[in-house]
Formats: sequence, structure tokens, C-alpha cells
Amino acid sequence: MTSATTALRDRAWVVPLRLISGGYVLDSGIGKWHADDDTAKQLHGFARGAYPFLGKIDPATFTKALAAGEVGLGAALLIPLVPDVVVGMGLLGFGGALLRLYAVTPGMRRPGSVFPTPDGVALAKDAWLVAIGAALALGDRVPRRRRRSSWLATLRRS
Repeated sequence: MTSATTALRDRAWVVPLRLISGGYVLDSGIGKWHADDDTAKQLHGFARGAYPFLGKIDPATFTKALAAGEVGLGAALLIPLVPDVVVGMGLLGFGGALLRLYAVTPGMRRPGSVFPTPDGVALAKDAWLVAIGAALALGDRVPRRRRRSSWLATLRRS
């Protein structure tokens, strides 16, 4: 097996992670790009509850910036030339910001629990973005176990 084939095989696990998360985030950003005023106000109000500093930003501007960020991150995930660690960190940050919305917004979690109410399920599911981001960011940094040599090869070395 050539080194290129081995490298491709060792990295094949990232392909579904990048395709699924990239497609999802890209589609979400495209959907927000032409948001009407009511949608922009709703998104802005929701985000402002977790991030009060966003109150200084116009809802339409916030929504356009959010859409641009999602389109950029989604596209980066889909472009294989962008390193896994880079897109992983981006996805980790984005997913973490969404999980903060889940954590601090009233009515999203069952009382005394980290588990969602029916209203919180949509945000709680964003935990998969955090997991994928962490996997991509850590993927090349976790040492791979060396293939164990056979008992016969061990005997030959002695």
C-alpha cells in the first residue's frame, strides 16, 4: 500500500463528519441570508438573551453577519483543502455558542436537568456540532496505536 493510500485511509473518517456538518451549516446560513425583518428580530432577540452585548447591533445586521459566518464555516467544512483542525475549531466555537443559548434560555431544559424540554430539543441537538468540531480539531493530535506485530515477527526479532 502506498503512503498516499495509507494517508487517505487514515483520514477517511473525517469525510462524513465534514460533509454532514458542512452541508447543514451552509444550508442554515443560506436560509438566513435573505431573512425578513420579523425573522431577523426573532433571531436577534433570541441571541441577545444569551449574549446581551448583541443588543447594540441592528437585528438585520446581526442576521446578515450570522448568515455570512454560517456560509463561510459551512463552505470551509466542505472544502477539503481547509485543514481539519481549522474547521474543527470553527465548528467547536460555533456549536459552543449555540449550546450556550440552550443552557441559558428559560424553558429549554427540564428543571434541575441538562436534558431538554420539547422546546429545547432543537438547540440540544447542536451538541453534535461540538462533538464533530472536537473530533476534527483533535483528530490528528491523538496518537494512533501502532499495529501490533505478530507473535512470529516478535520471535524473529529475538
